[in-house]
Amino acid sequence: MIYVTLLICFIASILLTPLVKKLAFRIGATDRPNKRKVHQKIMPRLGGLAIFLSFLIGVIILQPYNIYSMAIMAGAAVIILTGVLDDMVELSAKMKLAGQLVAALLVVVWGGAQVEFINLPFGGKIEFGIMSIPLTIVWIVGVTNAINLIDGLDGLAAGVSSIALITIAGMAIIMGNTYVAIIAALLLVSTLGFLFYNFYPAKIFMGDTGALFLGYMISVLALLGFKNITVVSLIIPVIILGVPISDTFYAIIRRFLNKQPLSAPDKSHLHHCLLRMGYSHKQTVLIIYAIAAIFGMAALIFSQSTVWGSIIFSVVMLLIIQLLVENIGLIGAEHRPLMKFLKARRNNS
Repeated sequence: MIYVTLLICFIASILLTPLVKKLAFRIGATDRPNKRKVHQKIMPRLGGLAIFLSFLIGVIILQPYNIYSMAIMAGAAVIILTGVLDDMVELSAKMKLAGQLVAALLVVVWGGAQVEFINLPFGGKIEFGIMSIPLTIVWIVGVTNAINLIDGLDGLAAGVSSIALITIAGMAIIMGNTYVAIIAALLLVSTLGFLFYNFYPAKIFMGDTGALFLGYMISVLALLGFKNITVVSLIIPVIILGVPISDTFYAIIRRFLNKQPLSAPDKSHLHHCLLRMGYSHKQTVLIIYAIAAIFGMAALIFSQSTVWGSIIFSVVMLLIIQLLVENIGLIGAEHRPLMKFLKARRNNS
């Protein structure tokens, strides 16, 4: 039954996306080109609505149950409403954040999905107490915005999200978490159906409807799959979402160093840097897909490591990421501390 449902969701997404495209033009949910954007013509947004509707069809058919189900779907409805309104009239940053906070509060406070404690690698545990609520909300809102920030090229956010969902579903199966595996799989096939129209050259954008919805769902699935466990295991969802999280992290550092507001837009995200290096639009997307896939495989390897193996693995990964970031200029050509340090060591030897 599940395989038939997955096929239904995939086909539904393929059939619904052209209808959503027509709706987007009719209600004015379009994206006009400007100096920050890569596309050169008016494009329909709202594509995420097709992903959501296809996903909803699968949920109605399979009715996967979890104590958090109602809260998750209520939060998803708020996120979709926020995204649709933004795609139509471009909400202010504060209004978008308000919608994300309401969705997160529904899951965390009403639903009760919280990271309440973590077990330490060498014994003992840390209880978060009342801080578990704000910490979990920060996670959901942070990942939601991270997916939104990488939605800058045709098929980029949809592809990276699909790779993350494959990893989450695979690890959920290994861990015996049926609910997370089913929801991730339904979301995956719905996104892949949309990607048929969204990959370069895109016929429709997912808009904030899609980016916020995918970010929200991925953050919640990662939360349900890995909460209340060890410090080492808590790193797994961070690795799975390595591309959007690292891009967002370095965007924050870049804006801090340049004394800009955190919400200030720029053209220095990962995809912008790769485009400036001479890669084509399609090549840039495929390179980032490959990086996301490497993160996904790293998360699987990491989950099977010993404690010391995980610690060494984490340090090596952080060094590699930093070198990559400095090489492509993600935080600016003048901010390359690790490369300067290595160069100084070479000159002194």
